[in-house]
Amino acid sequence: MLRSRLAFAALAAVALVGGPILATAARAADEVVVRAGETLTSLSREHGVSIERLVELNDIANPSRIYVGQRLRLEGGPTDVAAPPTPTAAPAAPRSHTVRSGEHLTGIARHYGVTIAEVVAANGIADASRIYAGQRLTIPGAASAAAALATVGRAMPATMSELVARRAAVRGVIEEEARRFGIPRAFALAVAWQESGWQQGVVSSAGAIGVMQLLPTTADWVGEAMLGTAVDPRDLRQNVRAGVRLLAHYLDRYAGDRAKVLAAYYQGQSAVDRRGIYPMSRPYIASIATLEALFAD
Repeated sequence: MLRSRLAFAALAAVALVGGPILATAARAADEVVVRAGETLTSLSREHGVSIERLVELNDIANPSRIYVGQRLRLEGGPTDVAAPPTPTAAPAAPRSHTVRSGEHLTGIARHYGVTIAEVVAANGIADASRIYAGQRLTIPGAASAAAALATVGRAMPATMSELVARRAAVRGVIEEEARRFGIPRAFALAVAWQESGWQQGVVSSAGAIGVMQLLPTTADWVGEAMLGTAVDPRDLRQNVRAGVRLLAHYLDRYAGDRAKVLAAYYQGQSAVDRRGIYPMSRPYIASIATLEALFAD
């Protein structure tokens, strides 16, 4: 029973980082065409096909990324599925992104597989919570961004340093919860910065909430299975506590293997257990390693 709950919640936790494009599907024989409003979870419930089976049938690399117009098989053998428009890995060359209404740096960074800090540094942004529609952003490639930060060793970019100072109260909460669950302080800080820039008010398009970007279903699972109490992801302290406790769970499960821990937080525990680390998780893992070095002291 616990094993099945772990698998379900881990798949649900994919949206902590990936920000899925939501969809509703109309069934045509043994396949569906994705429309706005549904996720793999809702399609699974509607059609009585497990999420893992949908992933297997359609050779889906990232269960959080289905897109409007995509055809998904509900039964039969695996089929080729057209690649979604979202890139799965960032090239080395910088790119340009024009901010659309409703976008924020958290979602933009996830979309391109880079960190908020890297986008902030590349554009000289003073406040990562204030970008505007029509603004043109330079998006560094994963390799070039990591190299740029590496050239300054552990020196934090000035714009990022200013934001970190402003959010010292949230930092304190993260550090307290890291001590509570015995996980490295810099590691918890790095994951939280990658997820939200330490901003409790961030809510993803998939409904992931707050500093640790928790889905309500994931918060419920962590609260019931690991904390023994209900978790409200809208509460700063509870959000951080549940997210850090989830990291502690993964550190224990994967015997301290940071790459697997971060992949589980990003793509889901079940996916890591069954298929290992997806290529699209590598930039995320590398970004957090860079951030952890910046927060180490």
